[in-house]
Amino acid sequence: MGIDLEAGGRTWTKPRVTKSENPYIRLLVKLYRFLARRTDSKFNKVILKRLNMTRKSRPPLSLSKLAKFMAAKDGKIAVVVGTITDDLRLFEVPKLTVCALRFTETAR
Repeated sequence: MGIDLEAGGRTWTKPRVTKSENPYIRLLVKLYRFLARRTDSKFNKVILKRLNMTRKSRPPLSLSKLAKFMAAKDGKIAVVVGTITDDLRLFEVPKLTVCALRFTETAR
């Protein structure tokens, strides 16, 4: 016997919840779940979706890639749901305002 795909045999209906034991991540999820529900902001929904992703789906972002993305956005705050890593190829780091879950020791 196989799975009846036409009848919806392999559908996942429950939303993914974080399995992290980190209390700060859990508080962020709780906050953004409230904000996504109570406001019309798409930003809050995107952040909640990314906070609930697996660690495999949240790859690190290098400092050079972040600097490239933020080149024309002066005065803006970069929000990264993930890790910021150092890039040795970037000799001069521009002034950036970044909010991220984690920074590597050399990226600080």
